[in-house]
Amino acid sequence: MIIPIRTNVRLRQAPIGNYVLVIANVLIFILTDGIGGSVGQELKSWFTLDAARPLLAHYFTYQFLHGDIMHLLGNMLFLWIFGNAVCDRMGSVCYVVFYLAGGVVAGVVFTMTADNPILGASGSIAAVTTAFLVLFPRVHVELLVLFIVITTFSLPAMLLIVFKIILWDNILAPSLDSTAYSNVAYSAHLGGYLFGFLAVMLLLLIQALPRNQFDMLALWSRWRRRSGLPGPMDFRGGATGPPYARSVQVEELSSRPIEPLELSPAERLRNEITEKYADGRLAEAAADFERLLDLDPQHVLARSYQLELANYFMQQRAYERAAQAYRGFLGAYANAPDAPQVRLLLGLVLIRYLDEPAAAVEQLQSAIDELTDENARALAEQELRHALGQRGG
Repeated sequence: MIIPIRTNVRLRQAPIGNYVLVIANVLIFILTDGIGGSVGQELKSWFTLDAARPLLAHYFTYQFLHGDIMHLLGNMLFLWIFGNAVCDRMGSVCYVVFYLAGGVVAGVVFTMTADNPILGASGSIAAVTTAFLVLFPRVHVELLVLFIVITTFSLPAMLLIVFKIILWDNILAPSLDSTAYSNVAYSAHLGGYLFGFLAVMLLLLIQALPRNQFDMLALWSRWRRRSGLPGPMDFRGGATGPPYARSVQVEELSSRPIEPLELSPAERLRNEITEKYADGRLAEAAADFERLLDLDPQHVLARSYQLELANYFMQQRAYERAAQAYRGFLGAYANAPDAPQVRLLLGLVLIRYLDEPAAAVEQLQSAIDELTDENARALAEQELRHALGQRGG
């Protein structure tokens, strides 16, 4: 048995919308199956989506019902693993609307292909799963393997979702043994997968969702440019030319051939750091960042990368590199929301490990003025007293 247990996506905020959905599913299961008895089962039958007699409200209510505890736990596991990151990216309100819409589309596809009842959050979670695929195609998913020995390994989300979850679990395996999978609504799953993929691609395309260089649309754009294929706008003018083009006479002039653009060593390293960070190879990214700092001590990465690698150096006890990276962060992102915490971390590194009490005093005093967390401010004040004592001595 292979079970996904976590991803390496780092959340920017608590995914409240996903918490609400998980809690709602669990509470409704407790009410209908745990303490509801025969009344609970009757309520469940009322709100199940029946493909033979579908009611509009049932396209929403069936998403929160489950057949048994294993059905619930399996669905909630996948919702937790993939939904937290998608919710973080979309925002809670938009995410809940997207989740419900995915369940409705999955229900519609099911009622078009079957005539029996359906319940469960699988269609909604299928939409969330392919949304995760579009937003985080290069992220790795850690899997727990229960087979003779218990171990874990990580797999790119692209491989896990496309080949294992969609292709094998929902297409190939059921076709090989239809009796073993007769109670599973595969058409609803596939409808949810398709909706999640197309909807999020569209949201990225019209920039209704924030873009980054690692989502599937960005990967497709880079592959297209490397392959020399035309972009979406290039087809408006047909096969004969670019969009809105008119024929012109071009006179050949003698000139030097255009030389290919050469990246500097620092630019090449920066690109490699970005790629390795996106693939979850943090140690390799940190090693490249050290080389980059040797080439250009003032070089600063994107905010999240700079802070992540600075924290990595701290964890590895590479305190001089950590201080250098924290200083670079503060120099470039002095007004960032997490700058006070970074000042505190830099002050701790300077006073505890690098014996620079004067520099530590400056950072800790600034941190105390800006920190809002009482515990963090108390720590900064304690370290400031220590730094002042060292500096005075």
